[in-house]
Amino acid sequence: MEATTYPVTTASAAVAAVHAESGVSWPAIAAGAVAAAALTLLLIAFGAGIGFSSISPWSDTGVSASTFEVGTGIYLVIVGVMSSAVGGYLAGRLRTKWTSVHTNEVFFRDTAHGFLAWGFATLLSATILSTSTAYLANGAAAGIGALGQAARSVNPADLYVDKLFRPAPGAPQAAAPASSTEPNANAASNATGGMTNPNQPRNEILRLWTADFARNQDLDPSDKSYVAQVVAARTGLSQADAEKRVNEVVTEAKAALDKTRRGAAKLSFWLTAALLFGAFAASLAAAEGGALRDGTWNDRVLTPRPI
Repeated sequence: MEATTYPVTTASAAVAAVHAESGVSWPAIAAGAVAAAALTLLLIAFGAGIGFSSISPWSDTGVSASTFEVGTGIYLVIVGVMSSAVGGYLAGRLRTKWTSVHTNEVFFRDTAHGFLAWGFATLLSATILSTSTAYLANGAAAGIGALGQAARSVNPADLYVDKLFRPAPGAPQAAAPASSTEPNANAASNATGGMTNPNQPRNEILRLWTADFARNQDLDPSDKSYVAQVVAARTGLSQADAEKRVNEVVTEAKAALDKTRRGAAKLSFWLTAALLFGAFAASLAAAEGGALRDGTWNDRVLTPRPI
């Protein structure tokens, strides 16, 4: 007896087709990510303007450096939350409606869409928009446009070497030609036909300073003794005073490096907080946008999903 075959119903075929489709709506994710990245750039530009207006070159005016750092960190968190929330909401609201899918699965997919939109926007901001964002952020951190740009173009080692060779008050500055206390001075004089380059000692100390601080974040003991001899010969200071000046300038340079490292660490923590809060805001906003897309909001109250 021939077996009777029953055709698959249209509803069952539709359900099978739905379950066979991917649960990721990449166009909606891309749209949300682009919106989040653009809003991030807009808010950073606005924050740069606020930073310029809050910093003053005059003493006892404007905000302090610590207040500015904390304010910048808080603003980064606000930017991350706002831009990620908008991007996540758009990713959840613009995705296609899933039929014959359990509400718990819909909720998971919406939060996943928000998280993916946040991740896409983060990568987009870190690659395509990195130049513009870094320019705006550096401008805000510098404080005063042209002055900040000029300060960034100066080698910090030049400033410390200038302090080393500052003449002693009331003491006559040593002559530029060769001195018996300056090593290699005679060789330089012979090489130039009896004329010594007055910038030679300074350039040599600058090279020593840059190399030692790049390697050890400090001057080597032998180099420090040599630098003190050159400073004493060029500034009119006694050997003891020259050594004291070298130690003071080295201590100042090390303190500046420590402050820079602490500032970089604080900025990293603020950026981490901004990214974490942004990821949470994007996922939550995507769930809200998806609920509005599916019409599961009643009078602005989210309908509880069955568990």
